[in-house]
Parts: sequence; structure tokens; C-alpha cells
Amino acid sequence: MRVEILTTDRGVRLLAQVPETRRERVRGLLGRASLEPGAALLLERARSVHTVGMRFHLAIAFLDEELHVIEIVRTRPGVVLRPRRRARHVLEAHLSNDLRVGDRLERRSGRP
Repeated sequence: MRVEILTTDRGVRLLAQVPETRRERVRGLLGRASLEPGAALLLERARSVHTVGMRFHLAIAFLDEELHVIEIVRTRPGVVLRPRRRARHVLEAHLSNDLRVGDRLERRSGRP
């Protein structure tokens, strides 16, 4: 997986893993005991996700093609979320993140 730093103009900063292979994408966050605050998984070209098999709650941000947050859903394990029409990417993040509808994420590759 590649790593990208995602930031908003309000100062929210996330270290996002981005799956590059089908295997990485299918696995996603499965098998992890938790997700660290400030960490996320960015699923490119996705309109929905599920939390079946997860062990922790997540904040799911649906993003348009320009990485604007169009909806945020806080969810528990075992949920299948319906596709969002305008969504082009999905960000799975720790519940404590401060993303808001309307935020635009800027991408930078690399590590902090």
C-alpha cells in the first residue's frame, strides 16, 4: 500500500493508506484490532463499503472526485452501507477525526 498525507484547510491531517492491489483493497482494515487516531484507509473509485468482520467503529467519509467530503457516517461493525450517487472515493477513518461535510482534502505522498 502506498501512504498519502491528507490535509484540510482547517488543519485536519490524516495519514492514509491507499490500497494498490486487488488483494490489499479486499483486505482493507480487516484483521486489525483498531485504527489509530489520525490514521485512515482511502479507497479510490468506491461508492460504498461494509464493516462486516471489523472489530471497531469507524467514521466513513464519502468523497467526490475532487476529494470534497459529501457525507460522513459513523458506523459500527457488521454494517453494509448503501452506495452514494455522488461518491467517487471512500475514506475509512478513526471516530475521533474532525472531518466535516464540505471539507476538501489535499493529497501529498510520503510519510510525515
